[in-house]
Amino acid sequence: MIVTTRLLGSMLALLVAVPAVAQQQDFSTVEITTQQVADHLYMLMGVGGNMAVSVGPDGAVLVDTEFAPLSDKIRAAVRQVGGGDIRFVINTHWHVDHAGGNEPFGLAGALIIAHDNARARLSTEQFMAFFKQTIPPAPAAALPTLTFPSRATFHWNGNTVNVFHVGNAHTDGDVVVHFTDSNVFHAGDTFVNGEYPFIDLGSNGELDGLIAAAEGLLARSDASTKIIPGHGALASRADVQVFHEMLVKIRANIQPLIDQGKSEDEAVAAKPTAEFDARWGGSVIDGESFTRLAYQSLKR
Repeated sequence: MIVTTRLLGSMLALLVAVPAVAQQQDFSTVEITTQQVADHLYMLMGVGGNMAVSVGPDGAVLVDTEFAPLSDKIRAAVRQVGGGDIRFVINTHWHVDHAGGNEPFGLAGALIIAHDNARARLSTEQFMAFFKQTIPPAPAAALPTLTFPSRATFHWNGNTVNVFHVGNAHTDGDVVVHFTDSNVFHAGDTFVNGEYPFIDLGSNGELDGLIAAAEGLLARSDASTKIIPGHGALASRADVQVFHEMLVKIRANIQPLIDQGKSEDEAVAAKPTAEFDARWGGSVIDGESFTRLAYQSLKR
């Protein structure tokens, strides 16, 4: 498999989602880079899920936290773009590469916010079959202290921030963060730009839910909308459209195989992702892996 420099970063981001690998990662070499998305709103990238930060007179709001050893570097990056203390942390879901840095921010006084199901999974042992890893409960200071079942709204730094749950997609606790006045979304891992998404079946993730989440983004966005993906480069509505079309076509290729009684291995042999693999399959989730995840999701 030929792996580009861009995809190497994505591969590492997914690999370090596994605790055993994360413990081996040399975080001292990681740099946090920033990209301005709108006035007082930035995308932060390190190793793991993309973050966002809103800065202004009310203090900083951080979306996702990557890993605890990077907390000082994340704080420095926030200060560099004019932010002060991080008052709120919003988790888009429970995975370690997005919420693994919660503890130091919680200990420093940040209020951590997430969907009800994200806290439930962070607070209990989880098993990720794809990575063959058991994830222990997060420390108490890392747990969200404010949770909600469907929607929360903040009025912060001159922006109305809507945080809303999307039905079982990447996990059962996904939220999308909409900075409405800036026309910017942070989609978490309901949308990844340029690679197949991971369907966390153990967390009740569903292919149909990923498709529905993409449709929700399309319905709420326009040509000038900027979308921060869970992984990959800053995106537009057109990028989400291509992502959605890929998922819909692969579902249309796999569902008839299930209806015909084909086994998972037979479905893989049929190569239902073949036309998309060159563009989307260069990461940990290659065409075979995504076929298996999609098959299992549709089968159940």
